[in-house]
Amino acid sequence: MADSTRPEASSRRRFMETAVAAAAAGSASRFVFADTAITTTSGPPGSDKTALRRLHVHVPEAQLTELRRRVKATKWPVRETVPDASQGVQFATMQSVAHYWTTTYDWRKVEAKLNAHPQFVTEIDGVDVHFTHVRSRHANALPIIITHGWPGSVIEQMKIIDPLTNPTAHGGAPADAFDVVIPSLPGYGFSGTPTTTGWDPARVARAWVVLMERVGYTRYVAQGGDWGNAVTEQMALLRPPGLLAMHTNMPATVPDDIASALKDGKPAPANLSEDEKHAFDQLDFFYKHGLGYALEMANRPQTLYGLQDSPIGAAAWMLDHDASSQAMIARVFQGQPEGLTRDDVLDNITLYWLTGTSISSARLYWENKFNFFAPKHVEIPVAVSVFPDEIYAAPRSWTERAYPKLIHYNRLSKGGHFAAWEQPQLFTQEIRASFQSVR
Repeated sequence: MADSTRPEASSRRRFMETAVAAAAAGSASRFVFADTAITTTSGPPGSDKTALRRLHVHVPEAQLTELRRRVKATKWPVRETVPDASQGVQFATMQSVAHYWTTTYDWRKVEAKLNAHPQFVTEIDGVDVHFTHVRSRHANALPIIITHGWPGSVIEQMKIIDPLTNPTAHGGAPADAFDVVIPSLPGYGFSGTPTTTGWDPARVARAWVVLMERVGYTRYVAQGGDWGNAVTEQMALLRPPGLLAMHTNMPATVPDDIASALKDGKPAPANLSEDEKHAFDQLDFFYKHGLGYALEMANRPQTLYGLQDSPIGAAAWMLDHDASSQAMIARVFQGQPEGLTRDDVLDNITLYWLTGTSISSARLYWENKFNFFAPKHVEIPVAVSVFPDEIYAAPRSWTERAYPKLIHYNRLSKGGHFAAWEQPQLFTQEIRASFQSVR
């Protein structure tokens, strides 16, 4: 929760108190995260905050009307002076985003998808953690905790919930079944916002271990990409007794000599294989042309007030994550079929806007002190799926050195940074194959 001395904190506290009182009276309770209405089932005043409280999302229509008004009132910049995206997200793309957002997009559809799955909130280490928890109907399903990244959310994983929990309806066997836990990172989506420092990937990892214990799992696997990989690797380093193995679609494998050459602006070492040289070139491009957002959020996240105030400003910032994803999304808004749809893209952006989490999510970059792509010396079994349009496609040679207990490695033919979201069928197949040996 926010500082209790601030007006917005006082307002939220009143909503919380009203919610608890309503629950005690036997009615649905409602409180506010960043002015977004959330209905939960709570206990009476003073009840255990660590209990699993059911959550239901319903955004007041007035907030959706205000969102559309703000998009329509955007003060537009001049058009870029180049015919490509080298200066950033192109004017035509953002005009298309704004038009679809205000004329066609329907938040209620994704709201219904969110509410179709069991959702909960529980307090861990002083912060409310939101998570989706779907159990398989198949016996002996393997529990898995899946962690999103930035600029993602639990919406990234919605397409893989049914294929993982209900495999027989999606080309699999009962033995492929998973119980799925998908939490929102602290400061993201419907999770609470930390009011103190220290919520780095290692602290989130410790919270996730508590979460899996709290929902009753004594053996499970973990998956993540982007920040989800950072958190999952930190879970692996903790070596909790229940964690059997991990899977990542954005592994941390870059050797020290490669990292040093990239940092100093030196050319690639001469002895690299074709795959290694390709990964070097991808990383070199990202560090020179795509790292700006991460540097700003790592250094001055609180400065990004414009993201909190302007929907179009926030959308452009989120779209400019990596060149391949930005190009794909631009094609989507030109009407071309891709792994994502216009609704997919706006579902995620609208979630950030409605929950007011643009700056609180950015703080994870400020909190993080780890070198993102450096190997972390993970010693548990690890599975790696390499999607070609990721920030870099990790070569097998680097991956084997980074993860001495590599149990699965596969290079996919298509897909990028948001792998589960873009290519849910391929992603599901990878998860099934990755953990067969640890069931």
